Amino acid sequence: MINEQVRDKEVRLIDENGAQLGIVSSREAQKLADERKLDLVKIAPTAKPPVCRIMDYGKYKFDQTKKEKEARKKQKTVDIKELRLSPSIDTHDVQVKVKKAIEFLKNGDKVKVSIRFRGREIGHSKSAMIILENFAKDVDEYGIIDKPAKMEAKSLVMFLAPKN
Repeated sequence: MINEQVRDKEVRLIDENGAQLGIVSSREAQKLADERKLDLVKIAPTAKPPVCRIMDYGKYKFDQTKKEKEARKKQKTVDIKELRLSPSIDTHDVQVKVKKAIEFLKNGDKVKVSIRFRGREIGHSKSAMIILENFAKDVDEYGIIDKPAKMEAKSLVMFLAPKN
């Protein structure tokens, strides 16, 4: 609440420099704020008596939005890139996928490596597990296993995370 919205009888007042001015009536606090051409802002409404501060509310809101923007700029979004393999994949094709995974890991993205089984291929899940283990060994210089290989429906899935 700001200015006329503060309707309490008495408030504990803090000036723009952070100095305590004591407990005063809200009317008197509003008068002090108007004299200094600033706003009266209630900062602790649950306290007894409520705590109000004299400040430039517009500048305060501007600084808050500026800080939020800066925080958003510094955030790094981690994408999950997916690479799909088949259980009958050839060694050179695996190497092509390994290069792509290394590229993703260098960019700081997580990599989801999945082997999708079709039809009777699900009977060869052990060979698919070996393919994923070899894949993890090939990229271990750039990434670590985030979640080990696990069967999910008709596919074997493994997640890799970049090394820091």
